[in-house]
Amino acid sequence: MKLPESFYHRDDVVAISRELLGKYLFTDIDGAITGGYIVETEAYNGIIDKAAHSYGNRLTPRTKTMYMQGGIAYVYLCYGIHEMFNVVVSGEGEPRAILIRAIQPTVGVDIMQFRRKMKEVKPAITMGPGSVAQALGISRKINAISLQSDTLWIEDRGMVIPDENIAAVPRVGVAYAKEDSLLPYRFYIKGNIYVSKPNK
Repeated sequence: MKLPESFYHRDDVVAISRELLGKYLFTDIDGAITGGYIVETEAYNGIIDKAAHSYGNRLTPRTKTMYMQGGIAYVYLCYGIHEMFNVVVSGEGEPRAILIRAIQPTVGVDIMQFRRKMKEVKPAITMGPGSVAQALGISRKINAISLQSDTLWIEDRGMVIPDENIAAVPRVGVAYAKEDSLLPYRFYIKGNIYVSKPNK
């Protein structure tokens, strides 16, 4: 079952970010289905969050996707190299998003391996947001696509992650956000080998 649009229309980006752990992310790119379950996320809380692209109501050609109705993909280029996939949540004009930092691959692993140019499958295949997007074939070509589409979607398959197995820690690489860099807005499944920075 795809997550309903109502899942994404809520305002509590931090709670949604936590709830996405254990949900299954899939793509169907050029007829190839790839995916797995989400093991690491980061919440970005809109115009009040100094770490968010939309901080201070910053509206640019890149960030305009964040201002759309929740339930779509926000895909941007980082450092001119890595495509980064985010889930847009909240209502229109409320630019909140969740970065998908890592998944545990379950479907189409051979295709992910090919896309990642890896000789053998290792945790790095989907460890870190740039790796997730590359492995799943996500690019800016599908920026703003609906998560109800048959190209990119998230499913609830009934996996429940107990609270004691979830870590809530500061986000990665946002020191510029000063006090907001210390907020516990990164969530991951403890002990999962695909988590990008498990010890911080």
